[in-house]
Amino acid sequence: MKRDVLKELIEWKESPMRLPLIMTGVRQCGKTYILQKFGKENYPNVAYVNFEQDGKFVSVFETDLRPQRILSDFALMGVSVSRDTLLILDEIQLCPRAITSLKYFAEQMPELHVVAAGSLLGVVLNRGGISFPVGKVTQMTLYPMSFREFATAMGKEPLLDAIGNNVALDAPLPEHYAQPLEVLLRDFYAVGGMPSCVRCWKESHDMEQVERLQLQILSDYQNDFAKHAPTSDIPKLGWIWDSVPVQLAKENNKFVFSHVRESKRSSELEDALRWLVDAGLIYTHKLVENIEIPLSCYANSTHFKVYMVDVGLMRAKIRLPIEALMTKSAEYQTFKGAFTENYVKTELVKQGIESYYWRSKNAAEVDFVFQSGTRILPLEAKAELSTKAKSYSVFCKRFNSTIGFKVSMKNVGLNDVGSTHTYSLPLYMLWRLKSYQPTD
Repeated sequence: MKRDVLKELIEWKESPMRLPLIMTGVRQCGKTYILQKFGKENYPNVAYVNFEQDGKFVSVFETDLRPQRILSDFALMGVSVSRDTLLILDEIQLCPRAITSLKYFAEQMPELHVVAAGSLLGVVLNRGGISFPVGKVTQMTLYPMSFREFATAMGKEPLLDAIGNNVALDAPLPEHYAQPLEVLLRDFYAVGGMPSCVRCWKESHDMEQVERLQLQILSDYQNDFAKHAPTSDIPKLGWIWDSVPVQLAKENNKFVFSHVRESKRSSELEDALRWLVDAGLIYTHKLVENIEIPLSCYANSTHFKVYMVDVGLMRAKIRLPIEALMTKSAEYQTFKGAFTENYVKTELVKQGIESYYWRSKNAAEVDFVFQSGTRILPLEAKAELSTKAKSYSVFCKRFNSTIGFKVSMKNVGLNDVGSTHTYSLPLYMLWRLKSYQPTD
């Protein structure tokens, strides 16, 4: 399946300033597949080392970290590396000294193309005790597939290209564009972006098979808690992991530690929450009240919402019926907004957009605000066709916003809210968001 990160990998390969590359991302988001595909398509030879499948490779790094000696030992173990080879070091978090060795590959053997992949690297690094090669590596994150990648996998890339090439930014989409994209979005809500689930859906269109894969992935994640987390944190990780959708379902979906487990304080649970963030399994969405640049300096680390890394896994975790996603069921109204916000958050993350939420003292709230150059842009998310958003109007008036967004199932349009040019974007058009942002 086509992944957008392939373009970044090719740019890395061709860069005159190339350094060893570390690719991180949650388990089963496709790191191994995409690196092997990249290697096969762009190099005469690929050498693959997996520290999880074969622990003997760990011993290669137990003495010195000279690249030439390491490659000689690899050759003795059946892995030959020449100058035209892409060397892939997979599950590198299981060999901390291999992480350190990347510094010496950068300094002593810069002509060799080396990539490393790790699913829990953030967790491992934050434990301390590892000499990370700061300034000697390039870092890249692979996420579950975006909606655009999902649509491409379903054979709709020509449709996306036609929109990008032929439809003006403020022009409503013709029905023969809009209708299939809405259907695809609702499918994406159910399937999500884990590559194995997307492949299963593409090949079988059997949601029961997809859900079995999703539940297995969720089970594998929980097994990682027991394998890799401190023993004292294992039950706390489970509590927080189970609490994420429950807290999103509340009217004020701010994350509250005391709601995770009765009588548990934030100081007892913060380390476990940080573990899940470092593992890439959840995203925190922080409050900002002071709307000034840089927004990151005004984020409130004690007030935040928490979203899951993938909407398909979220749906499977809470056993939300597929039918609820396909219809306007009254029984699904309360959680629908939170589910939509989770989708928007993950799409923004995949585009490299760091977002927050804003709330005033009198309870006006905008779901997403983000920085674009020297401007701060508001984005309000709605689950269906309604785009009424009093809080959005309050924000735009108070902070003199020039551009903003309302995303919903409503077609593309441009409507002024006071002096704010407000684009109406369908949720399935978020992949085009950066095209609307000002360039100054």
